[in-house]
Amino acid sequence: MIRYALCLLAGLAFMAGSIAAQEPERGPDASASTRVPGISLLALPGKPFSGIDNIEWTRTLEDGSTITTHTTAQLARDSQGRMYRENHHFVPLGKKSPTYQIHIYDPVNLSQTYCSTSTFQCVITDYRPVTFFETMPAGSFDNGNRVLARESLGSQVIEGVYTNGTRETVTVNPGVLGNEMPLITTREFWYSDELETNLAVTRIDPREGKQVIWISNISVSEPDPSLFKIPAGYSVRDLRASAGHRR
Repeated sequence: MIRYALCLLAGLAFMAGSIAAQEPERGPDASASTRVPGISLLALPGKPFSGIDNIEWTRTLEDGSTITTHTTAQLARDSQGRMYRENHHFVPLGKKSPTYQIHIYDPVNLSQTYCSTSTFQCVITDYRPVTFFETMPAGSFDNGNRVLARESLGSQVIEGVYTNGTRETVTVNPGVLGNEMPLITTREFWYSDELETNLAVTRIDPREGKQVIWISNISVSEPDPSLFKIPAGYSVRDLRASAGHRR
């Protein structure tokens, strides 16, 4: 009887331990993500330059503290209007941001190439170059649900390039985005007429934090032609409509 009781207690203890160690079950769940674009370029011939596209992203947490991450990526445009840019992962300040993708845009051949640095594979697709940008006029838009205000910030020279500054403030009426109060976002641009490019942008949005983007190490010389070639050792899939049977 005593032996039976001991065995029973041991079995119960084993079952209790197994139940305690069992992980709770749940279904799959996706994570929210926000894309933070760097400096945008137009496919303009005759306006070559290159530099480093820097992004510093600061968000405020619920406890009032902040988290700041950054990326640095090479950026270039040659005299034909071809563009090269890298995508880097965000990392904490002080750490080097690794490259995960390379983009090459060719307005001459109407092609764009995306290369993955992890798989060493490139995909070529059709490309319709963008060569102009129209600034939205100030005032109300979106059926009066939003209002854009614009003001001049004067001028400054950024690494030897003259720029004009502009601040745009957009006020979104309550309820438009589920917001209880008016939602206010601001953007500041330092624009170069010479290069037809923003050299610095600051975005402040209470939903996404503060994003400071600027180009450093600016050169207005012709960039290295090798930037616009598919890297050595990468395989290529041509998915352009003109590729036909090569798809």
